[in-house]
Amino acid sequence: MLKYELQLFAKEGAGGEKTEEPTAKKLEDTRKEGKVAKSKEIGNAATLLTLFVMLRIMYAGFGTGFLNLMRYVYGKFPAVTANPDGFIPLNTLDALFTTSVVEILKMLVPLMLASFAVVFVVNLLQVKWKITTKPLEPKFSKLNPLNGFSRLFSPQTLMEVVKSFMKIALISYVVYSYLKDRINEILLLYDLPLMGAISLISRIVVDVGLRIAAFYIIIAAADYVWEKYRFKEDVKMTKQEVKDEYKNTEGDPQIKGQQRRRMQEASRRRMMQALPEADVVITNPTHYAVALKYDQNVTDAPFVVAKGADFLAQKIKETAREHEIEIVENKPLARTLYANVEIGESVPPELYQAVAEILAYVYHLKGRI
Repeated sequence: MLKYELQLFAKEGAGGEKTEEPTAKKLEDTRKEGKVAKSKEIGNAATLLTLFVMLRIMYAGFGTGFLNLMRYVYGKFPAVTANPDGFIPLNTLDALFTTSVVEILKMLVPLMLASFAVVFVVNLLQVKWKITTKPLEPKFSKLNPLNGFSRLFSPQTLMEVVKSFMKIALISYVVYSYLKDRINEILLLYDLPLMGAISLISRIVVDVGLRIAAFYIIIAAADYVWEKYRFKEDVKMTKQEVKDEYKNTEGDPQIKGQQRRRMQEASRRRMMQALPEADVVITNPTHYAVALKYDQNVTDAPFVVAKGADFLAQKIKETAREHEIEIVENKPLARTLYANVEIGESVPPELYQAVAEILAYVYHLKGRI
């Protein structure tokens, strides 16, 4: 005879197939690990679009700035070459380098700040604000070459390759379709003055970039839809995972049932210990039993000392007989008290008359009135 396990043939292994929607706890745990439905292409598209929009607005200033910088640098050449020893003074080099860096930063910092702001806002809109250090924690699995090799042939890697080919094809098509209609302008570059050539090249570069960014947004939108779908599928849970999570968060139902039974038993013991203090037990007579006590120093109305149904009702009556507590049969009153008044609670005003008559009867039998 061969022993076999049917769960091994399940789609997702021993846990079964992932068919259940993720719970709130599963989504929160996944987010803490840094796993969210996020498309990198959205950020790339937004950055590219911002970059070329800023260039379109500022490209005249960029051209002027670079020309002024080149004039400054070339203007320093006579002072450098005039040194008969062939050595360039350090103060001259320092001033040249510092001025060049400052001028370049003046032109590039607005672009970098705008790109950073756009990327920050786009990512914030995608995944909201939540800081986690989980992705930074070292994991041996990331260094395992077998895991790395398996990722090379995963569906995610295949999708990334497809997206890369799509982007290359898109950029090639956009550049070709734009430049083929402006080939005559490009051929005139040699005949244009310097400023005119720079202006033409800047306009062509910016126009091509804006078109690439516009088409890139379409790819980014499709990628975002794909990432949302893939994330939703990845975080789905098996039925066993849902059960295990419920046990971990809410507790094992069997253990909770045992605890509930122990609490009920303890409550029942306390109730039976307080039963001898009752003045009367009102019965159904077979199904319900409710023990009442009246102590004007404790409450203004009689209150329930003990109550029970069926077997417990019989135990209450047996204890009442042992302690010579009067047992009075009143079916409607017994059912009403059992259903509406908990142990330790006072009798409601609408039952005062019925209870008072029974207590008067009991007190009369015991010679208390």
